[in-house]
Amino acid sequence: MKHAFYDSLCRQAEALLAGEDDLVAAMANFSALLNQNLEDLNWVGFYVRRGDVLVLGPFQGKVACTRIPWGKGVCGTAAATDTTQRVMDVHQFDGHIACDAASNSEIVVPVRRDGEVVAVLDIDSPSFNRFDEEDQTGLEALVRCFEKALFAQ
Repeated sequence: MKHAFYDSLCRQAEALLAGEDDLVAAMANFSALLNQNLEDLNWVGFYVRRGDVLVLGPFQGKVACTRIPWGKGVCGTAAATDTTQRVMDVHQFDGHIACDAASNSEIVVPVRRDGEVVAVLDIDSPSFNRFDEEDQTGLEALVRCFEKALFAQ
């Protein structure tokens, strides 16, 4: 069931991003698309790589941490290891950076250009165990749609 939902979101993202070459504009609309269609979230957005730091990019939600060191917290770990981080309880994640005390679970998916991590998509939920394997697979596919739309010129 979730597979069809994420496929539909991917098609919506492709249409939304068609012809867009500005990364900030694309990230802003992509964040809004996810925020409008995914339930039980309190933050969704991007952190963009700037050397050895992730800098806050377009997002939907409360005020957020502006800079995250490479390899630190859930976002920095996803970026440094180039792997999705799906955390059922952020309070149990060693080194978690609490930007919003209301967040209890999180998923972070690396965004790549030419095989290099250039950003991460970060999604937080006030619920514990919000993201399952189907969400991870679907969100990874959505990020691939985003990459294809923006970077496959």
